[in-house]
Amino acid sequence: MSANVSVALLDRSSGEERTYPSASIVKVSILAALLDRGHPPTARERELARVMIVRSDNDAATALWEAVGGAAGVDAAHARLGLTQTRAAAAWGLTRTTARDQLTLMQAVFGGRPYGYLRSLMRQVLPGQDWGVSAAGGPWALKNGWMPMRDTGLWVVHSVGRAGGRLIAVLSDGHPTKEAGIACVEAAAREAVGGR
Repeated sequence: MSANVSVALLDRSSGEERTYPSASIVKVSILAALLDRGHPPTARERELARVMIVRSDNDAATALWEAVGGAAGVDAAHARLGLTQTRAAAAWGLTRTTARDQLTLMQAVFGGRPYGYLRSLMRQVLPGQDWGVSAAGGPWALKNGWMPMRDTGLWVVHSVGRAGGRLIAVLSDGHPTKEAGIACVEAAAREAVGGR
């Protein structure tokens, strides 16, 4: 089985417009929903947000998912942000999304308030999780997602963010290993910005 890859870059997209399970890139949506509530997050919520983005901590994601109202709360945030093809699932990592919708989300996140805290966390992702769109070069801020699918054992591997001043979303699935998915995502990110 060959891998599927969808790339969205401002002013350009490639690959078919298909939906993928989000894996951990949905953590950006969770934090955007939290920051969009109209009141600042508590100290505890800020700490949960930090470990959710910087370390990709799943327990922190679950706690914040519940704090923003679960799937309904995240879907409401998606609607406000203009994501039209993304649907939250009861299990947050199975939320379905497209590369184009993720690019729309990145435009909102990197467009200004109230997402400064989220942007700063995306620049602090731990070594070992800083692969993906960062391969496109330049200063980066990103969030990656990866998981094996229970029914096939094949890996979903995604990377969304900004590298070298360009907003990029690369979503993929069908990889035999996480490492193969990372290599594919990084190659797609480099190709999307012209092979830098």
